[in-house]
Amino acid sequence: MIPPLKQLVLIGAGHAHAFVLEAFAQRPDTTIAITVVSDSPLAAYSGSVPAWLAGECTLRETQIDVAALSQRAGARLITSPAVAIDPTKRWVTLANGEVVHFDVASFNVGSTLRLPEKHGAQPPYLLAMRPLSSLHYRWQALREKVAQLPQGTHQRVVSVGGGAAGCETLMSVMAQLRQQRSDITWQGTLVSASTTLLPGAGHLPRWLTQRALRRADITVLHGVRGQSLIAGGVNTSEGELIDADIVLWATGAVGQMWLQDTALPLNQQGFIQVNKTLEVTGKPGLFAAGDCAAFNPSLRSSPLPKSGVYAVRQGPVLAENLRAACHSEPLTTWQPPKRVLALIGTGDGHAIASRGAIGFSGRWVWEWKKRIDARFIARFNPPFNY
Repeated sequence: MIPPLKQLVLIGAGHAHAFVLEAFAQRPDTTIAITVVSDSPLAAYSGSVPAWLAGECTLRETQIDVAALSQRAGARLITSPAVAIDPTKRWVTLANGEVVHFDVASFNVGSTLRLPEKHGAQPPYLLAMRPLSSLHYRWQALREKVAQLPQGTHQRVVSVGGGAAGCETLMSVMAQLRQQRSDITWQGTLVSASTTLLPGAGHLPRWLTQRALRRADITVLHGVRGQSLIAGGVNTSEGELIDADIVLWATGAVGQMWLQDTALPLNQQGFIQVNKTLEVTGKPGLFAAGDCAAFNPSLRSSPLPKSGVYAVRQGPVLAENLRAACHSEPLTTWQPPKRVLALIGTGDGHAIASRGAIGFSGRWVWEWKKRIDARFIARFNPPFNY
């Protein structure tokens, strides 16, 4: 008798799962049936989002064609996100009501944000930077609002979150808004709870980023934690007001809300705890990677930053381990890199490269970043799309 196929379910279409699908496309396994559940047949690559926000490329040029990639891998794609999972009975419930059985499953669903409270009448306009999958809807709504502003007005844009992503996002957004409405005076402010810009980076990358922010007419407030939105701006944890008309919220990353109602081991931020093989702690046959995953505290003293580069690095090991789990074979350990290269676009056709204490900037860095991002996306997409 032919044994039944092992059912592998990929929950979410993040960067790590793109590598999984690529691996099965390159080396098919006729004993494994793969199902992908995602809210869309297209998935944005986070590295290209700042270029899109700055108007340097189209939305489509930032997206991985999950449908085409699934087809290459012989996987079934269901465009309905997961909303519940039972690790014991081994099934996933989707938003459309469908129930999908699995033997092995993997989470790569990204993260969302803990949004600020709003108090009083007419708080500033809020643009939440996560979840990434629906950012294009929120960005379009903001641009439509900006298009209706009266001529000659003054607009204050405040970004709450001072990491590399917060800096890059604010500079990109400011560049696009200034291009869209050059008749408006735009003023930017970056609010960082840290006492330094780009914590963990060396002096030179921090200096280059500070210079780029200054050139973009963006003021940086250190040691300040944005807490809520009130009439006129952002209320800080110290009770002070930062004047704002538009607020970009890029801090307080948390796990997807539906995970709270599952039996999965979550940390305080709602991320799924995994061990060094990316297998969920205490849940054999379940895996998690990318932003939605967090190493068990006993394995790592400090959490990994929520950056797409880690999902990219985890992808090949995750692919090996999912195949191995389906065949009850030993799993491979993933070791986080000690340093990663960060390429930070500055919204003006330039970029900053940062790796540890090393840093350099220029137009050529931006062109280098765009080539890297384009190659990454093209790797997973059909040639005829490009």
